Amino acid sequence: MGSSKNSGSYQEQHDVAVELKIKTEHKIMLYNDDVNTFDHVINCLVDICDHSTVQAEQCSLIIHYKGRCDVKHGEYSKLRPLCEALLDKGLSAAIE
Repeated sequence: MGSSKNSGSYQEQHDVAVELKIKTEHKIMLYNDDVNTFDHVINCLVDICDHSTVQAEQCSLIIHYKGRCDVKHGEYSKLRPLCEALLDKGLSAAIE
């Protein structure tokens, strides 16, 4: 076959695109604790993370039964102030 002007195979380009997404896509993980009420967690998710009430309720149940739930995805720079606001409200949160 003749030489191609493409700088790599489709698979190589796909792998690079996936790697870039992995590096730029983060999530806020919210953890269960014995301090905060369901209502407080739900209100924080609605106010800070812009969840609907139903979505916040579902997340709070997942946190309660599974111990944690990822509540927001995106770029680190956009998640950091949201995570800090959750921490300021007394919730256990981290960006992963």
